[in-house]
Amino acid sequence: MLAVVHSYWVHGVEGKSVRVEVKVQTGLPLFTVVGLPAGAVREGKERVFAALAQTGLPLPPRRITVNLAPADLPKSGSGLDLPIAVALLAAFGHVPRSSLVGCAFVGELGLDGSVRPVRGAIALAMRCRAHGRAQLFVPGGNALEATAVPGIDVAGVWTLAELIGILCGERVPLPPPPSRAPPPAVQPDLNEVRGQTLAKRALTIAAAGGHSLLMSGPPGAGKTMLARRLPGILPPLSEAESLEVTRVHSVAGLLDRDHPVKTVRPFRAPHHTISAGGLIGGGNPPRPGEISLAHLGVLFLDELPEFSRAVLETLRQPIESGYARIARVRHTVTFPARFQLIAAMNPCPCGMAGDNCVCRDREVHRYRSRLSGPLLDRIDLQIPVAPVGWDQLTAQADAPERGSAAVREVVVRARARQVSRRGGRPLLNALVPSRDVMEVCRLETAGARLLEEGVRRYRLSARSVHRTLRVARTIADLGCEDRLSQRAVAEALRLRAGLQVAEATAAGGHLVHSPPQRLG
Repeated sequence: MLAVVHSYWVHGVEGKSVRVEVKVQTGLPLFTVVGLPAGAVREGKERVFAALAQTGLPLPPRRITVNLAPADLPKSGSGLDLPIAVALLAAFGHVPRSSLVGCAFVGELGLDGSVRPVRGAIALAMRCRAHGRAQLFVPGGNALEATAVPGIDVAGVWTLAELIGILCGERVPLPPPPSRAPPPAVQPDLNEVRGQTLAKRALTIAAAGGHSLLMSGPPGAGKTMLARRLPGILPPLSEAESLEVTRVHSVAGLLDRDHPVKTVRPFRAPHHTISAGGLIGGGNPPRPGEISLAHLGVLFLDELPEFSRAVLETLRQPIESGYARIARVRHTVTFPARFQLIAAMNPCPCGMAGDNCVCRDREVHRYRSRLSGPLLDRIDLQIPVAPVGWDQLTAQADAPERGSAAVREVVVRARARQVSRRGGRPLLNALVPSRDVMEVCRLETAGARLLEEGVRRYRLSARSVHRTLRVARTIADLGCEDRLSQRAVAEALRLRAGLQVAEATAAGGHLVHSPPQRLG
């Protein structure tokens, strides 16, 4: 007797198809699972037997072989318990095989016959839809999450006995629970930040073009406060982006059961003691790290030089590519990681810099050397954040038009220009391929001359030149300009070399010999 059931399992953040084949033969009682099952899959044998016994349908002693095809990929997770149980029931004739046509099953079984939720249900539902299956049976706890994927019939079941009744035609699937709107998210408002005109401008440019930002300043200057207000000025997630973010958080097991669909851009702020695996992902099986949990959102690294240098170096490839690839002996997993990096640091170990600094030159050099040149070269905007004076701190709050809602409208308009310029493709300026930079970022004559001067003065690398052009393109989009003017290039150079200028000024150097208004 042979029975076949279709199911899915999570590989990275993608759903992978698995064909569960059960062969029942006469002979010595034996239960074998083949097809590279992981520990949780092999242990599912005991859960399946106990759950079937609870339904009153114990299995007679037979030689049972379960094959998980394709057999060359390691299978992990507990979501294959339910399809194995259904295949056994079909093989022994307890459910009609015709009821399995066009259906797929996912779920973990409890010893009492309950069907328990699994991770990554939305990724499995997306793969089921891609394969054209008519119906997907999932645990009742995952039904609300899986129904977020349009174009597929999702049925949630709470017990194995309930599923048997549905397959035998004795019951009808319960309708999925109605989706409930999540409570409105209260975002910190940019209007609460006093002063910091340069930092607010840099934050607006970063939001409009998807650029990375590094802020350097003494403790209490407002770096963290500014970073936490970036999600409030970003455009809301589209439906497709919402499914992408929800899929990653579902695989990580971080969804709210009552409101599983993510509608707000993520903001992740890991501690500086995080490991490389915790940041980019890893484990066995590999799980998404912080950069993937910040996909389509913000990754904030506070006290950047306090992170391990080896950990920070792992960011170089994801910043450029938008994904993290975890290689293992048997397979390679790719996690999405199109995040917006916002970092903050002190100018020196004591944090004070200037006349109040008590650090020795060697200590300052060691502190700053924790950030490699290649990593800094990949950060588009690098600005100093000065302390807020008493007059600014005690003044009236900024006008309403300077709040997050007004800034978000400007950001949305700038992003709309980027989409229209790319023929409807939602590609931000920060992600423009190098081959298209000169075409997208067309310079006026005065702007080209100023950029040439800036390249010599600040010794910009080829990557820095392209990133400066992308920033200037965003500044021009904010000003509704088609070509990059001298003003846009000057501001981009100032924001790109802000820390370099600030450090030189603090040391008494003279890196900038032109009037400040020309670079601002």
